[in-house]
Amino acid sequence: MMRPRFAAVAAVLLAVLAWAAYVPDRPVEALRGRWAAPPSQFREIDGLQVHLRDEGPRTDSIPVVLVHGTSASLHTWEGWSVVMRPTRRVITMDLPGFGLTGPDPASDYRIERYVRFMVALLDSLQVSRADLAGNSLGGEIAWHVAARHPARVRRLVLVDPAGFPIAATSMPIGFRLARIPGLSWMTSRVLPRSVVAASVRNVYGDPGRVTDGLIDRYYELTLRAGNRAALPARFAQMRAGADTALLLGLSAPTLIQWGGRDRLIPPATAARFQRLLPGARLLVYPALGHVPHEEDPARTAADALAFLSAR
Repeated sequence: MMRPRFAAVAAVLLAVLAWAAYVPDRPVEALRGRWAAPPSQFREIDGLQVHLRDEGPRTDSIPVVLVHGTSASLHTWEGWSVVMRPTRRVITMDLPGFGLTGPDPASDYRIERYVRFMVALLDSLQVSRADLAGNSLGGEIAWHVAARHPARVRRLVLVDPAGFPIAATSMPIGFRLARIPGLSWMTSRVLPRSVVAASVRNVYGDPGRVTDGLIDRYYELTLRAGNRAALPARFAQMRAGADTALLLGLSAPTLIQWGGRDRLIPPATAARFQRLLPGARLLVYPALGHVPHEEDPARTAADALAFLSAR
């Protein structure tokens, strides 16, 4: 008799705590001033108002397109853009479900949807062929685009890419909460800044590199209306490992970059990519974590640019 009563009391207490810690969504208009300064633009693509940046010389006929990972935004590539845009046209965007672009109207976060989105983005910007780079989820999207639309991708840079079943040795607390069935109602309403801070530090090889400004960026863009509800939907629609056979058909020359301290997708996963991409070159950065492009942009961007520029 006590168990149902205890469960009911616990549910009430949880609801009260959630109400007390409630953090409302923020409309995109309230965030644009800080996070969409020039050269940011918004363009209607595939039913979304997409936040993107298109920088560098227009004489570059094969732009570099950079694709961010889960819960990130185009800002994660700012360091790479600084290195590349003097000589290359660089295109970055907020994917559906993240950043200022916000949620997909149909709540479709399957990898096939992201591939269609990327092709629509290239078409909208009149880019027939590009060099494609992506981190984590962005890496998975990049190799899917290269596999399904080989004529659109000249070269490929995969930065700690996703795609195989997750074998994390440590997962950010924000991701863990979003993956628990039944808690989406709470995670879409409650977001302590401390959870975001702990999650960002978790994916860095050196947590000391994480600044208050960096935490502010991740925190505020997560609060963009609809993003918190999109995250558990994205996790629920994942099919990790379902399409890795596509890697066997990749024809684009590929560079793989990996953080040696990545605990979300450990470096051992790089060997799995190399087995299916025997011609790929692998660079491991021993001191970096899951987002080496953000943690040490100067070094990782220079390596990527050298690969993309090689004859």
